[in-house]
Amino acid sequence: MKTWGKYIKPYKLYFILGPLCMIVEVLGEVLMPKLYSLIVKRAETSLSADSGSIWFVIGMAALMIGVAVLMMLGGIGGAYFGARASVNFGSDLRLDVYKKVQKFSFANIDKFQTGSLITRLTNDVTQLQNFVNMLLRMFLRTPGMLIGALIMTITISPKLSTILAISIPMLAIMLATVMRVAFPRFGTMQSKVDELNNTVGENLTNMRVVKSFVREDFEEEKFDDANTNLRDSAMRAMNIMILTQPIMSLVMNLTTLAVVWFGGNMVIFGDLAYSDFNALITYINQILMSLMMVTMLFMSSSRAAASAKRIKEVLLEEPDINDENAANKEKIVSNGEIEFKNVSFRYYKNSPDCVLENISFKIQAGETLGIIGGTGSGKSTLVSLIPRLYDTDSGEVLVDGVNVRDYSLFSLREGIGMVLQKNLLFSGTIKENLRWGNEDATFEEMKDAASVSQAHGFIESFTDGYDHEIERGGTNVSGGQKQRLCIARALLKKPKILILDDSTSAVDTATEANIRHAFATTLKDSTKIIIAQRITSVMEADRILVLDDGKIAGIGTHDELMKVCEEYKEIYALQMENKEVAANG
Repeated sequence: MKTWGKYIKPYKLYFILGPLCMIVEVLGEVLMPKLYSLIVKRAETSLSADSGSIWFVIGMAALMIGVAVLMMLGGIGGAYFGARASVNFGSDLRLDVYKKVQKFSFANIDKFQTGSLITRLTNDVTQLQNFVNMLLRMFLRTPGMLIGALIMTITISPKLSTILAISIPMLAIMLATVMRVAFPRFGTMQSKVDELNNTVGENLTNMRVVKSFVREDFEEEKFDDANTNLRDSAMRAMNIMILTQPIMSLVMNLTTLAVVWFGGNMVIFGDLAYSDFNALITYINQILMSLMMVTMLFMSSSRAAASAKRIKEVLLEEPDINDENAANKEKIVSNGEIEFKNVSFRYYKNSPDCVLENISFKIQAGETLGIIGGTGSGKSTLVSLIPRLYDTDSGEVLVDGVNVRDYSLFSLREGIGMVLQKNLLFSGTIKENLRWGNEDATFEEMKDAASVSQAHGFIESFTDGYDHEIERGGTNVSGGQKQRLCIARALLKKPKILILDDSTSAVDTATEANIRHAFATTLKDSTKIIIAQRITSVMEADRILVLDDGKIAGIGTHDELMKVCEEYKEIYALQMENKEVAANG
């Protein structure tokens, strides 16, 4: 309750009024058979249709109509308040889960997987929301009807009510068995929903790759496997519910049959009035119907409990990167000086091998540092430590002489413009995408940033210019155009540190040269880090850092590295040779 109480408290009035309205409906259901039996009893005892009997029947009928109206109002009120309470509960819970996911680091997200987080935000929250709605409608209604009908049954015939002493324990045992078997099966079913969402998400995100490699058949088989697994796990869970219904009906029918048999004999021998017997049958049905509703509630709770456990895992997950212990939260990035001191890092903390090992270097404010190295040498990981997308295992990363852990995450990242290796755009106009860098940017500022990134020209070629709609993921622009828009987006932040992680790989060399020249003239005061595969992209940098298998192989200018760094010379010789071959055709 400590976890869920915060989602109930703002709507406690709905949570109270809903069940109370259902009690009104229950009181009507319990009273109706008794009122009807009084009319029948009066008919049994009165030999003629005298005026007193007629007025008695009319009065009882009017009373029954009034009770029916109150029952209707109670039912409507219960449904309304239950819906308001459950929908608001689900909405607030979904928002909190989403906010928590936004605080996750890459490592936290990897732990849950994207498809699983989507399932928890949608399917699992919906399951819990539906259970809350059902609970509010049955929380007082079901036990109220059960207790009321039991009291009326015992009042009418204590002897016949003993039949319930046999059937109720049978139903209770069956319910406990169902709960014990159903709970793990529903948990398994939700995990299969995760797998299906992962498969669909991966396929839709990489649809172009699937089509280019003609792998549609493979993806269909992959989806079919995930879909079949979900179907089978769902059937294993539903089989319990399928089996429960007929068994419940059998016990209910046997109970009703026993009451009819023994009660009928009592009527024949004059031990029970027909009117009471008629009411007794109705009350027995109400008792058994209440037990049926309890079963349905517990079955729903099995699935809701599995979903609640999965949601709670997200809510209780502690982001492994936060600024709660930051010593200087008011500090902002003002110069852009960066220093690595004996930094080591591993993605998997139990791994014996480091991705980065004993990295130490310093970048002066306003300096341009090029980073080059083979695939898997740790280039992207290195720059990810600056804005704390990951944290170091040992050593320190300093920005303006302050450990990055001592900044607030907002202040640190606000001072850093980063264009990741995987360039992503969002559905919306070019303006809306650019304003991710600065939501208050003017049109002129957007044009200036686009001009620096060499994007203004192709933007203007669109008939609607900066109002051109970008499809989800930027699928309606080329790779080079996407990269330039992402660079412009980062420039709008006016960052003190700009990190380009292989962000011009899809741009031709002439355009890349223009971008570098624009950086040199418009970003003089910003520290620039350029990761590149092409050595020509970093040759003009103030210094070049060469990484090899997570270690620094060399650092210096192009000329210095050509003299002392074998790894750099090999890269240069290989690329220049390939360039010469390509030029000679």
